[in-house]
Amino acid sequence: MKKKLIPEWISVGVLSERTGVSVSALHFYERKGLIKSQRNTSNHRQYPKQVIRIVSIIQVAQRTGFSLEEILLELQVLPNHTRITLEDWEALGIRWQDELDRKIAQLTELKNMMTDCIGYGCLSLERCKLLNPYDELGKKGAGPRLMTL
Repeated sequence: MKKKLIPEWISVGVLSERTGVSVSALHFYERKGLIKSQRNTSNHRQYPKQVIRIVSIIQVAQRTGFSLEEILLELQVLPNHTRITLEDWEALGIRWQDELDRKIAQLTELKNMMTDCIGYGCLSLERCKLLNPYDELGKKGAGPRLMTL
């Protein structure tokens, strides 16, 4: 069975079909600067086939908790934003691993705090690390501190 070759330029419909991302989401990615297209002679968007890999990376990054702004910053650092190589992907993975470790640590801390709250059965303003972390507002005295007139 022959492998089907992808043309150098593909329509938004083909890109959607190949990535599983809706056409409207692809247009949104383009408005945000994550992907780029050109117009053909019929004024239809055409994407270079390498955009398939970029969209796949965007999907992976979003599933692991990165915002579109963070993803855009990472894509802009790559030497050739329009064609991501294996080396580029490995470099992204290394940079993102540190951030993922930080997020895992934050979530673990949150989980432990919730376990403490459930264990206390309290959600008290004096003891709860979730409602009043480090009792920052308590240091400023009693009563409401965030109200403005």
